[in-house]
Amino acid sequence: MEAGFSEMKNELQSRDALWRGIQLECQQLHTELLKIRQRKDMQEIQIKHQSSCVQLTEQLENKNDEFLASAESQESQREEQNKIRDHLYQEEQSHCSEQERMRTEISDLTEELHQKEITIATIMEKASLLERQLKMELEIKDKLLAKQQLLDFRYKAVKCENTHLKEMM
Repeated sequence: MEAGFSEMKNELQSRDALWRGIQLECQQLHTELLKIRQRKDMQEIQIKHQSSCVQLTEQLENKNDEFLASAESQESQREEQNKIRDHLYQEEQSHCSEQERMRTEISDLTEELHQKEITIATIMEKASLLERQLKMELEIKDKLLAKQQLLDFRYKAVKCENTHLKEMM
C-alpha cells in the first residue's frame, strides 16, 4: 500500500511539474502576444504616417501642376517638370507597394495573433482540466490516506488486544 502511495505521490509530482510547465508556456505565449500587438500598433502608426506622406505628395503634385502652368513657355522648365513628375510617380509607386506590403504584414500578424489566442485558450482549457483532475486525485489520495490511518489504528488495536490475550494466557 505504501508503494501505491509512493507511486501516486510520484505521479502527482510529475503532473504538478507538467502543470507548471503549461503555466510557464502560457506566460511565454502571453508575452509573445503582447510583442505582436506592439508590432501591429507600430505598423498602423507607420501606415498613418505614410498616408500623410501621400497627402504631402499630392500637395507637391498640385504645386508642380501650378509650376507647369506658369512655365509652359520654357523648354528647360518642361524638362525639369517631367523629371519631377517622374520622380514623384516613382516615389508614389514605391510608397504604394510599401503600403501594400505593410497591409499584408499586418494581416499576417493579425492571423498569427488570432492563432496564438486560440492556442492560449486551448492551453488554458487543458490546464483547467488538469487542475480538476489533480484535485480529484488529491481527494482520492486523502481518502486513501484516511483509510490507511484507520487500518493502522485497527491493526494497532488488534495487536494490543493480541498482546493482552497472550499475557492473560
